[in-house]
Amino acid sequence: MHRKTILQAKDDLQKKKYSSVELTEAIYKRISDVEPKVQAYVHLTRDIALKQAQEADKNLGAGSNAPLLGIPIALKDLICMQNVRTTCSSKMLDQFISPYDATVVNRLKKAGAVILGKTNMDEFAMGSSTENSWHHPTMNPWDLQRIPGGSSGGSAAAVAAHECLAALGSDTGGSIRQPANFCGITGLKPTYGRVSRFGLVAFASSLDQIGPMTKTVADSALLMNVIAGNDPKDSTSANVERPDFMKGLDRSLSGLKMGIPKEYFTSGIDSEVEKSVEEAIKTLESLGVEKVEVSLPHLKYSVATYYIIASAEASTNLSRYDGVKYGYRSKKSDNLLEMYMNTRQDGFGEEVKRRIMLGTFVLSSGYYDAYYLKGQKVRTLIKQDFENAFNQCDVIVAPNSPVTAFKLKERIDDPIKMYLSDIYTISANLAGIPGIAIPCGISKTDGMPIGLQLMSRHFDEESLIAVGHHFQKNTDHHLQQPPL
Repeated sequence: MHRKTILQAKDDLQKKKYSSVELTEAIYKRISDVEPKVQAYVHLTRDIALKQAQEADKNLGAGSNAPLLGIPIALKDLICMQNVRTTCSSKMLDQFISPYDATVVNRLKKAGAVILGKTNMDEFAMGSSTENSWHHPTMNPWDLQRIPGGSSGGSAAAVAAHECLAALGSDTGGSIRQPANFCGITGLKPTYGRVSRFGLVAFASSLDQIGPMTKTVADSALLMNVIAGNDPKDSTSANVERPDFMKGLDRSLSGLKMGIPKEYFTSGIDSEVEKSVEEAIKTLESLGVEKVEVSLPHLKYSVATYYIIASAEASTNLSRYDGVKYGYRSKKSDNLLEMYMNTRQDGFGEEVKRRIMLGTFVLSSGYYDAYYLKGQKVRTLIKQDFENAFNQCDVIVAPNSPVTAFKLKERIDDPIKMYLSDIYTISANLAGIPGIAIPCGISKTDGMPIGLQLMSRHFDEESLIAVGHHFQKNTDHHLQQPPL
């Protein structure tokens, strides 16, 4: 049962092949079997999940056909769920119990989903390997000596190891697509503003976006139908009509153009990754997608631009963790200033402190124009590059990561090398456009999954879903299983 996709399980539940309680119990059994090796979760909500499953079975018996009725799903641990711990994998929020549901959680519950628990992540979503978690690192189900990617590494590993049928992650600079790539699953970063961020603990508010992490593109389309749409509680939520993403699955690809940006195929890319992506491009050509070369000339500035803007926003967002209002408070302080300093010194991990200091510096008097303002100007140029490229094509096809998943501890002491892990994904966040990661091969050298990245115009997730679904119908890369 735990190996099913959402659509397969939905069909089985409707046909009464098994109940939602049986499905949920089967997944908790799977979690108990593999979780000691993978460590994808930080806490499970078993009692809540079984009550939700019982309720789903009643509704199934009454003939309800809610989109996710009885389907067990996991949440990244920065998405608030009422009366459940939301720690952001940080000591700072270790005992924080959310008093309300995030909008996406509210929508999942209304759609009948069963919520299994919270998945591990890099602390406050700052990292590319899920090694920056205060709880513990997560292992890649394909090779337990390797990282699952980050910051949504727990969600990616849980889906790949069949510890849930799907999960929600968040993507600030590649945090859905890069771990999806490393764990051999499908990960969709929607357009900025497509999915409400209300109840998502903020890292960089102009970049963060919640999205689905699933076994197939079709499952991502179904989840998008549930979580997407305008939300008056989020001022950055776009007031655009939500299409039926499921209808986009079988849209014809004839006449569609894919842009291949030459800047993505440079000297830093692993030869096997490049070969797999080129094979995938040939497959798409055989399905009727026309290839055109496009250029994104400012792409080389994306990492520097991202770390200026994201760190500046993180510095501002994380100033609320002061030991006064909620969260951890240091007890070893004689006065208020010491309490602030000791709380933040003890409560945040090294990477979070590094980014707060960087962000505070680029926003400081005398440096604001040289760094933050210039960063915003370059961001505009990157966005314009994409707009110019989309005048020539409908989707951009590129690698997700220049390499396959690296070994645990391999980059943890080299922040620059770690930051470059997201070199191919960051630009979509800066431009606010949607992107999807889909499996496109397995490395012969290390046996690890290789992923393909598709990007499209603002609010055109349907093109990504159509191209990705046709690709999966004609290949079996997404069906490969980790040897766990």
